[in-house]
Amino acid sequence: MPRLLEIMARLRAADGCAWDIEQTFASIAPYTLEEAHEVVDAIERQAWDELKGELGDLLLQSVFHAQIAEEEGLFAFEDVIASISDKMVARHPHIFGDDTNPLTAEEQTLAWERLKAAERAAKAEPRTLDGVAVALPALTRAVKLQKRAARVGFDWPSTEEVIDKITEEARELVEARHSLTEAEVTEEFGDLLFVMANLARHLSVDPEAALRAANAKFTRRFQRIEDWLAEAGRSPGQSDLAEMDALWNRAKAEEKAAQQG
Repeated sequence: MPRLLEIMARLRAADGCAWDIEQTFASIAPYTLEEAHEVVDAIERQAWDELKGELGDLLLQSVFHAQIAEEEGLFAFEDVIASISDKMVARHPHIFGDDTNPLTAEEQTLAWERLKAAERAAKAEPRTLDGVAVALPALTRAVKLQKRAARVGFDWPSTEEVIDKITEEARELVEARHSLTEAEVTEEFGDLLFVMANLARHLSVDPEAALRAANAKFTRRFQRIEDWLAEAGRSPGQSDLAEMDALWNRAKAEEKAAQQG
């Protein structure tokens, strides 16, 4: 860590790297999100050799932000380390405190939520939905908002009711799509996605992970379509929907056979 901190300080020095010098919290925030997503991508692909580098890239983002903060007299990297260390100790009193009674994973989750609620109250965030980061991916934020609301009893009691609501929202959107403005269609579609996120929560599914997997599956199967068409000397633009749909089903069957084998 000392070497990495020294490298970043040198890059930001008056005679350092011009690009690094002109960066701000806001300008590097998109890179921070990108690096976090690349860590997740490496994990999902089980690309362990890549994960080391991706974690380093993400760590660099923390160092970069901390260097800017120190230059502006806000805090230093040591304060970042102290803050997270104190938080982890405070949130695990059964490990680091006097009460060392073992907790189940469920009991720990409940205790964690109580501690976070107390922290929000201390930060003058008294409302139920306070503190859910706006910059989160929309599906992830929807689930977090719904979890917060569920803690105070604002939730459908069963998955079946969520499914009924999805059916209702989808039907209303389809039936009214020609009579709605573009803004209204967008709003109704957003409502449908929000309920889909709720279904994911009820099924204990991470909607972001599920959609990433669906994207990867679509990519694999469409590339197989391209491969088969290329073998025939053609491209997708020289095919038609019926042929590509048949090839899609072939790719789907191929994947299922490989999984079973």
